[in-house]
Amino acid sequence: MDQSRFYGGQFLLALPGMEDMRFAHSVIAMCLHDENGALGIAVGEEIEGLTLRDLLQSLDIDVRDVPDRPVLRGGPVEPRRGFVLHSLDWSGQDMMQVGTGWGLSGSLDILKAIAAGRGPSRFLVALGYAGWGSGQLEQEMAGESWFPTRADADLLFGVPAERKWAAAFAAAGVDASHLVSGAGSA
Repeated sequence: MDQSRFYGGQFLLALPGMEDMRFAHSVIAMCLHDENGALGIAVGEEIEGLTLRDLLQSLDIDVRDVPDRPVLRGGPVEPRRGFVLHSLDWSGQDMMQVGTGWGLSGSLDILKAIAAGRGPSRFLVALGYAGWGSGQLEQEMAGESWFPTRADADLLFGVPAERKWAAAFAAAGVDASHLVSGAGSA
């Protein structure tokens, strides 16, 4: 695989001026990028009014020992489909390792393990994903839409959703408050 095309294990940060406003200030944890397309989970926006306990209860999973934490808006594609980004101290049959610091799972097994106290030590739950068809992400990367940067597990799991965008830029040495929309002219 051409490594210049692989963004798995990185963050894609939406740049100001991105045309698709659904992704304004987005932080996408990239999970897969190959010749068939790309898949990532947005980790910078909580779904208002929905918690992990609510989600598990809707799936008839016992929530008595589950911490109440937010569920993230993972992206506009299949917004009712769930995904868990998690530390590598848990592994199920459908777990896909992403980079060196985290994995992606999409089965009920991980949610049941979390509810039973046997899940990963660090995790984020999201509904939906961001997806790109073959060549689509490459085209967007050539424009002024995304800024790729290294994905750090501490930033992924340790920074609240609403602060991830600025924190990810800061980790890359960029002060997000100085970013402006559009290209300049001389």
